[in-house]
Formats: sequence, C-alpha cells, structure tokens
Amino acid sequence: MVLEEIETSLIMWFSYALIPCLLVDGVAALPAPQNLSVQSTNMKHVLTWSPVVVPEEIIHYSVEYQGEYESLYMSHIWIPSSWCSPTQGPECDITDDITATVPYSLRVRATLDSLTSAWSTLKHPFNRNSTVLTPPGMEITKDGFHLIIKLEDLGPQFEFFVAYWKREPGAKEHVKMVRRGGIPVHLETMEPGAAHCVKVRTFVKAIRRHSAFSQTECVKVQGETLPLALALFSFVGFMLTLVVVPLSIWKTGRLLQHSCCPVVMLPDTLKITNSPQKLISCRREEVEACVAAGLSSEEFLKAWI
Repeated sequence: MVLEEIETSLIMWFSYALIPCLLVDGVAALPAPQNLSVQSTNMKHVLTWSPVVVPEEIIHYSVEYQGEYESLYMSHIWIPSSWCSPTQGPECDITDDITATVPYSLRVRATLDSLTSAWSTLKHPFNRNSTVLTPPGMEITKDGFHLIIKLEDLGPQFEFFVAYWKREPGAKEHVKMVRRGGIPVHLETMEPGAAHCVKVRTFVKAIRRHSAFSQTECVKVQGETLPLALALFSFVGFMLTLVVVPLSIWKTGRLLQHSCCPVVMLPDTLKITNSPQKLISCRREEVEACVAAGLSSEEFLKAWI
C-alpha cells in the first residue's frame, strides 16, 4: 500500500516536471482548464473551472465570451471579460458581460509566463434566463401601529411583489409592488390585537420570470391600552379647549375694555336722582310753595337744575 502511494506520487511529480517540456507544434504548452460550468443565482453569473496545477508556479487565466451579436454580425469574434483577463483564481464573475437574454459561448485558457494552454470552451452556451431566482431576504418591523418592511437589495433589475393580510378567516390579501430593495417601506396600519402576515417574491423584467414566495412571517400588536388612553386624553383635551378658550377670550376682552375705556365715577353732586321731566313739569304753585318755604333763589335754582 505504501509502495503504491510512493509510486503514484512519483508519477505525479514527473508529470508536473514534464509539463513545461510539452510541445504542441514546436511550442511549449500548458494543459487546458477543465470542467467549465456557470453558477447563476439571482442574475449573478459566475464561470468556474478546475485549476491547472504547476508546483511552485502561479497560473493566470484569461476568459472570453461571444454573444449572439458577435457570432452573427461580427465574424465570430471573442471579447475579453471585463473583470477576468487575466485572473489568478479558477472563477470569473461574468455578470457585467452577460447583457442580453441570448446564448453566450464562454472559453478559458491558462498562461504561465510565455506558456499558454489551448482554449477550453463551455460545453453548452449559457443564457441568463436559466438563472435561479430565490425569494429575497426581508426584515419586518413595527413602528407603533405601522407595519414596515425592508427587502434585500438584489440590484436594479429586480422588482418585488409583497403580499400582506390580516390573519383571520376570510381576510383579503393585498399586494404591493416595491421597485427597489434596501429601503424601509410602509405597508399598512395594524389593528391592535390582530396578527398581520407578509410574504414576498421577486420579479425580473429582463427575463420575465419570478421567484417563489418567501416563507410567511407574522407580527402582532398586543392589547388596546394605548388607543384607549389616547382616546381618553384626546377627549379631556377637547373639553378643556371648549372651556378654556371662550373664558380666555372673555377675560381678554374685559382687560382690553378696562384698559382702553375705564369707568369714571361721577361725584354725588352731579348725580340726578329724579327724572328730568319730572323736574321740568314742576308747576308754578309748587315753585311758589317752595319760595314760601323760605328757599332762596340760589337754592331753588340748584334744586331745579
């Protein structure tokens, strides 16, 4: 068993040692990368392959793509990837290169100094409409009696359909479209003591596909103490307003009246205790009787006035 392992190790060592000496048409070459595949989830596309191993050496890779337009109208030219020409890792994010919903051919080759491998091409062209769409992450919070949801930001191509309802028999389900994630969105005002539930799914207009709905999450506002207290305070405040405001207006009017038009008290000598008509209609006999009583003319005049 030990001898077999030693033999295998020696064979691998000689193979790696002979790699730089391999000749293709008189030019030294590297093995081409193998097992090309594309992992695509929520419109994020990553090309992966098996690495080329050379002991104590760093292998670089170049990635190129060819879309339908390049194949039909540009003489089958290949375009270097935006982020992976070259790259050291055995993977490449090709999301920015895949800009249309058409088949794309992809290929990779390895380089080591002046050594270059042959191109390895993806067995089946990749189309972004095959991407796997998953429900977005969501965060549900309560702001008082307001139901707030915050969705995972999956990029500008995604829209979200949020379904929400009050958990009770025969409750109507409402649907709200949210055009972008990453920001809080108000759904509705919750009823005290009732549970409100939410679920969401994504929609990608570019490929006209949607994900499955997320798991349903429910929240509940406990009790009605707060609304009753608010109603009581509101009623008391309203009654106080009805009493205090008119009283304040009356008091202010009284203060203005006393400030602008003060009441002046007349002295007793200027006050008329009897009706003036009664004094004027005084008959001559009464006047003579008053004179006979010994009133002086001045006293009579004062009495008449």
